Amino acid sequence: MWEHHAAGLLTSGRILFDPRVAVRLPLLAENQHVFPVTVDARALEANGRPKVRRIVLLADLNPIPVAVDFTLHRAAPFLATRIKLDQRTPVRALVQTEDGTWHVGGQWIDAAGGGCSAPPVSRARGDWADHLGEARGAMWSAAEGPQLDGPVPPGGMARLRLAFRHPMDTGLVENIPPYFIESLKLRDAGGAVLAEMAIAASVAEDPAFTVIVPATGAVRFEAVDTGGLVFAGTVQP
Repeated sequence: MWEHHAAGLLTSGRILFDPRVAVRLPLLAENQHVFPVTVDARALEANGRPKVRRIVLLADLNPIPVAVDFTLHRAAPFLATRIKLDQRTPVRALVQTEDGTWHVGGQWIDAAGGGCSAPPVSRARGDWADHLGEARGAMWSAAEGPQLDGPVPPGGMARLRLAFRHPMDTGLVENIPPYFIESLKLRDAGGAVLAEMAIAASVAEDPAFTVIVPATGAVRFEAVDTGGLVFAGTVQP
């Protein structure tokens, strides 16, 4: 499926398979409904190279192949989240720099399958509506070395984690229509956009996202689902 996806997603610019795009995955998918993926493309920006402007997270053989389309604005080229897997597949990060070049990294992962076509746990329990939209967030220092995970220093970079309660229904389960968080926007205290994401139903139930943003104080978030509900709040450093 790679040639098909590349033709549809990478419509302009050079395409390079680049080891500087690190896609970190477990060796095996122990739970195909909740599979952690980390994309770290910060090496692309070393030594004054063109800035990264976009990261697309793709699982080639999923029925919903694109999980997240991440526009960085002022964020670092780093993203951690959890996705569903429907079968053994390559998982890739398509990283576009400001010169238009696409840098591609990825790995194969073994999976038992069915992650996109089974009902979420909250649907099976029947309590999904009781907790819909609950959000949690925290910020830590993103500095390398001994200060990692320490207090957020002014003027540095902060690692921000956000998690939401949401069933993230794919529409591939009988009698359950698609219903998922479809966008997330992050702003600083002054209202300037730090980062934004287009999110698909192949992101795991109760989605969580970790990004790295400038440590300029509080971060405001706003997530919108396909039903038009808005989940918003502020994370303090």
